[in-house]
Amino acid sequence: MSLFARCCRSVCWALGLLMAASLLTGCASRTVVKSDLRIKGAPDWVNRGSQALSDRDGRLFHGVGSAPAVGDLSLQTSVADDRARAELARILSSYLQIVSREYLVAGGGGTSEQALSRQIENVTRVNLRGARIIGRWRDRRTDAVYALAELDMQQVKSTVAMVQEMDEGLKIHVGRHADNIFDRMVEGDLK
Repeated sequence: MSLFARCCRSVCWALGLLMAASLLTGCASRTVVKSDLRIKGAPDWVNRGSQALSDRDGRLFHGVGSAPAVGDLSLQTSVADDRARAELARILSSYLQIVSREYLVAGGGGTSEQALSRQIENVTRVNLRGARIIGRWRDRRTDAVYALAELDMQQVKSTVAMVQEMDEGLKIHVGRHADNIFDRMVEGDLK
């Protein structure tokens, strides 16, 4: 089983402990999801979907989640928020997989794929604590609620630098190459 597959499975398992299994739709292999749901009247972020992007606000990871009408707006909003965070975890995990793969190719300091996979899982979990819900939208026609979770690349790098149980070489690699790898990922040069 590949490092990516193990990491993706681990992230999904960890999130499953935090929310009902029915909330998770699984982990996809694409890092950047381009979407156009063409929902009339919806904010651009709803129609674009989950993605990694660079804009005037910086390098950002965005996760979009939704929940159908359930008769309880508070519960529905919470489900949409959780799904947005799950999407954010999927994208962040994919990004960290790319970083660790490049680190291993560069020499990797003798670190095993399995050890890196565990470290990525921990870093993903720690970073998600800093994720913020920055937007919500309710479709008046269907009563579906959409949520947008955001995580800034600067926060990811700061978190990686502070994680004690992480390979020191990987920390240095992230510090030196994280932005470049992110930019290549956004441009579609990485899969």
